[in-house]
Amino acid sequence: MARADSAPGRIAAQNRRARFDYFIEDTLEAGIVLAGTEVKSLRGGRGSINESYAGEQNGELFLFNAYIPEYQLAGRFFQHEVRRPRKLLVRSRQLARLLTSIQREGMTLVPLSIYFNDRGLAKVELGIAKGKKKGDKRETEKERDWQRDKARLMRAKG
Repeated sequence: MARADSAPGRIAAQNRRARFDYFIEDTLEAGIVLAGTEVKSLRGGRGSINESYAGEQNGELFLFNAYIPEYQLAGRFFQHEVRRPRKLLVRSRQLARLLTSIQREGMTLVPLSIYFNDRGLAKVELGIAKGKKKGDKRETEKERDWQRDKARLMRAKG
């Protein structure tokens, strides 16, 4: 019998602020190399990728500044470093395409979510993003408020 916290497609960490702060032009899925205690901590839903980003280091793709807390049930000897760079697994063609796109003006790789797929493997959804200016953020907020008010009016009319 499967446990509820290991259900397929379960989101372990999500960066909700990314879609507000950036224009997401393209998304892709990447594998992530994790230690055993990191996986157990993520299955508990305690990770955070709000301030993290992805980038190149020595010709490979890494996730920087992602916070995965220590797993409390493991001993002190088996713990991992909470903000260490974590290697991302992508195909070489995808890596070449990503590196050329982030070298362009104002483009960055932003992790949108960390989730477990149907096989139980941890995956990262990356977005190729361009930063928004303050006016763009205001437009996004106005649009969201209008959609909320429109839904409220439609519900009221029945």
